Parts: sequence; structure tokens; C-alpha cells
Amino acid sequence: LYKPPDGDKPPPWWIRGILILTCTGVSFAHGSNDGQKGIGLIMLILIGLVPSNYALNMAQTPEQFRGVAQATSHIQDILCDPKVEKAVAAPTPTSSSGSASSVAPVARALSEDSLVGAPPEDRFNDPDLHTAQELTESLHTDLAGITVPSDLSKDLRWQIRTKTLLIENALSHMQARILPILSEQRAAILGQSRATLRSNIEYAPTWVLGAVALALGGGTMVGWKRIVMTIGEKIGKTHLTYAQGASAELVAMSTIGMADVLGMPVSTTHVLSSGVAGTMAANQSGLQMSTVKSIALAWILTLPVAMLLSAGLFLLFRQIV
Repeated sequence: LYKPPDGDKPPPWWIRGILILTCTGVSFAHGSNDGQKGIGLIMLILIGLVPSNYALNMAQTPEQFRGVAQATSHIQDILCDPKVEKAVAAPTPTSSSGSASSVAPVARALSEDSLVGAPPEDRFNDPDLHTAQELTESLHTDLAGITVPSDLSKDLRWQIRTKTLLIENALSHMQARILPILSEQRAAILGQSRATLRSNIEYAPTWVLGAVALALGGGTMVGWKRIVMTIGEKIGKTHLTYAQGASAELVAMSTIGMADVLGMPVSTTHVLSSGVAGTMAANQSGLQMSTVKSIALAWILTLPVAMLLSAGLFLLFRQIV
């Protein structure tokens, strides 16, 4: 367990079983973490290119879609509660206008004609509650009498998505004031209603999930040798032992899983390579500084380069479109 592999000789069955379990854990965490990135990117592209087909979850059953309308009604009732109106209208130490400005930039960036009767600009700069109330009422009207998403017109699908995003954004900024004055039952209803409302726009078709899973699995099957050699042989000065490999995989599996639950962006490669480096340091095996420098350089450059590229492409597309 604590010795490097003997050439091409396979390990004992029990060691192989441990490594299969830890590898499975890393694979599952990798799919959950990196898979979400791929799914999110594909959905952004689909919603941007074909909004009429992907702005809403078109696979909802009539019962599920009725639940969205009911959730809108519940949220509307809570927002129109006089106690809620009073709590949101009260000034805070950080802002004299409540959470009004939270939705204003988003709302101004959208076409007012597609919202609630082209309201005046002041509406987005004043208390946000009034905007949220009217948007919720408008959304409830849009959904009334509709049994499935396909019954909606193409333009209305995008408007519903827009209103949902604005309502959710407003609720996120107002919840600190709203929740303390609600009973436990009403607070639970609000939470469930928000989750139901989000399910109408935050989704991914089954074929997208399958495509991303196949891409991740296929990529690993093709490039596994390079990954194994880099992780197992080029980080430390000595070959990775079975115990070191299992320890690094357990750490990677736990760290990535925790980051996934907490919604923190991490890199599977960075986490796993750091785990291997840690086992080498603990075993006093030494590290190959050339590889460590390459990994560190990649960490340092990844964020600023990605930011610059994203900003440049955004400005370019903004000029074109």
C-alpha cells in the first residue's frame, strides 16, 4: 500500500478495490462540478440562439406548470401584505431607498415595452417592492389559463423569463426584511414558491445532461494516459504510491463535493494536483519544481486571462450586435 507500483504488475485485489472506490468518487465529483459548467455554457448558448424554445422549461407537465402559476400567486399575496410593504419601505443604515437599486440596472437594460405597460423610468429607481408587485401581477396574468408552456406565444415566453428573473432578483435583495416578519409557515411557502418559480427557467434538457456526461467521459477515456502520467509521475520526485493516490483522491472528492454543495467554483485538476503535492510533501518525497511552477503559473494566469478575454469578446460583440 505504501510502495510504488512494481512495473506493470497489477496491485492486489483489495488495493485495486480501494482505488476504484476513490476514483469513482473523484469521477462523480468531477461530473457534478465540471459537468455543471458545461451544462450552464450550453444552456446559455441555446437560450441566446433559440430563446423561444429554451427560455422556459418546455418539458413541464400541466400539473407542474400549474404549480408555477400557483407559486406566482403565493408570492403576490406575500408582497402585497401591508406588513411586508411597511417593512420594505422602512429605510436601512446602508440605503435610504431600501433595496430599490438592486433591480434597477437589470430592469433598465431590458425593454420596458416587454414588461408592465412601459412604466416610467422612476419606477425602477424607487422602492423596488412596487415594481416587484406589478411584475408578479403581470406574470400571474400571463400564466392564467395556460396549461403547458407550449401554449404560450414565442414572445411571451421570453417576457415570462424576464419577469421571473426580475422578481427573483428583487426577492433576493428584500428577503432580509421580509422573512423576519413572516410566520414560519408563510416563510416556508415563500421559499417553496421561489424554488417552483425558478424551476420554470433554471433547467437543462435531458439530452444536454447526456451530451455533457458523454463529453466528459469520452475525454477522460481518450486522454487518461496523459492525466495519469502527469498526476502520478511528474508532480513528485518519486512515483506515487497506492496510499498517496487514494489519499489525494479522497481529499479531491471531499473538497470538490463540498465546493459543489456550497456553490463555489473550483478546478478538479487544481484540487487533485494539490492533493498529490500534499502527499508528496507529507512523505518528504520532494516535488518537481518545473511541474509545480507550470501549475502555479496556470493558476495565476487563468483568472486574469479569462477576465480579459471575456471583457474583450463582450465589447466586440456589443459593437457588432
